Amino acid sequence: MNHYQTAAIDKVPLIQKFAFGAGNLANQLFPAALGAFMYYLVVAYGMSPAKAGVLSMIPRILDAITDPIMGFISDNTRSKWGRRKPYILLGGFITGISFIMMWQLNPEDSSTYHFWYILLLSFVFYIGYTIFATPLIGLGYEMTPDYHERTRLMASSQFIGQIAWMIAPWIWWVIAQPNIFATQTEGVRTVSIIAGLLCIVLAIMPAFFCKEINQSNIEGKSDLSLKNLSANLKELFKGITEIINNKPFLRVCGATFLVFNGFQIVAQFSLFIIVYYMFDGNYGSAGTWPAWYNTMAAVATMFLVIPIITKMATKWGKKNAFIIATLISVVGYAIKWWGFDPGNPWLMFIQIPFMSFGIGGLFTLMMSMTADLCDLDELNNGMPRKEGTFGAVYWWMVKIGSALALGLSGFILSFVGWDQNEPTQTMETLTNLRIADIIIPITTALLAVVVMWKYDITEEKAHQIRKTLEETRGKL
Repeated sequence: MNHYQTAAIDKVPLIQKFAFGAGNLANQLFPAALGAFMYYLVVAYGMSPAKAGVLSMIPRILDAITDPIMGFISDNTRSKWGRRKPYILLGGFITGISFIMMWQLNPEDSSTYHFWYILLLSFVFYIGYTIFATPLIGLGYEMTPDYHERTRLMASSQFIGQIAWMIAPWIWWVIAQPNIFATQTEGVRTVSIIAGLLCIVLAIMPAFFCKEINQSNIEGKSDLSLKNLSANLKELFKGITEIINNKPFLRVCGATFLVFNGFQIVAQFSLFIIVYYMFDGNYGSAGTWPAWYNTMAAVATMFLVIPIITKMATKWGKKNAFIIATLISVVGYAIKWWGFDPGNPWLMFIQIPFMSFGIGGLFTLMMSMTADLCDLDELNNGMPRKEGTFGAVYWWMVKIGSALALGLSGFILSFVGWDQNEPTQTMETLTNLRIADIIIPITTALLAVVVMWKYDITEEKAHQIRKTLEETRGKL
């Protein structure tokens, strides 16, 4: 299916791929670490799962609301430093510092105090995260105009980003070790400082090493000033309307919503199943098994899934690669029923290579597709280009879904009868949890395949769109 070779000028230099990947690593490490710390709100600070779920959900809704605004600001910024990089630099610092402050909790304070303290700082965290992440995604969409180089860029970015999911499980393990920290609450405070500082260093790298497109041919930018606030809001809503009327983009968003949030709802369940089903609630016996389980999922994604997905997309097209990868993940989810075996913990690794095709292929392909759809939008609606707004709308959908997923996750735990005050759980509770852990992601994955079935932006069509644009406004 590959008819066009990537021109040398369209290839992204290795240093830029690495820097963009470092930014993506921070972009993934922030939520990955956050998930590990939220776990300790329940087990170390005694917060109910339902309350922790609400605490995860509310700030993400604010985050999703601010994303389109930040996307519009980034798309229309006039600066000698570029449209994206100043915000990436500022947002990286705000996000890292607020993350550190969020987890300096005193165990003697009440659960209600912890709830409001984290909620307020979460608002600061997510505003900084929006300032950082939305321009970063827009930068990735514009770093190359080539159909296949976009996939390779996103693949390298996701490859580096998977390190976050290798690190995050060990956050859980390190905090729980009595020979490292006297208490789990002390571990939470200390590890959050290390994680926050690391994220800051990674987050600001794209601002220094990545190159933005030539802005001289980008026309039609809005004047970002208070006196033009009303006009800017009209342009923002006009741009969002144009984007959501882009039918291929709606398919990309719908499929991402289903696959990612089906995974998100049950993401924490594996930890509970390993500790409480396989090891009867004994953390000492569970040892490093939960950490190795999640680490091996990231390793499989890095070294198996992403290279295969990239080859599949080049040979058979991005849509077909997505469908195949998603169906493979369904097999992996089904195997979990037999993989989580109290008699043989090693069996839990059998499902990992299959499951990893779901999330591992998702963002590599969908972000590459969205870059193609930015070209389609310019062809249909003209300038200015809206990479930032596209990224914002895409991640707005992801974050709204993620907020709902995290909220549902806590309520599902409560629904199946989970009692956070008990050292062990009933077999009925654990069986119901295992069923939910399998049925939910399988259902959402199959629905995503249906949604993407008629996606029609092929390599040939993407090439023709690019050719038409360059004949009209020149190369960017």
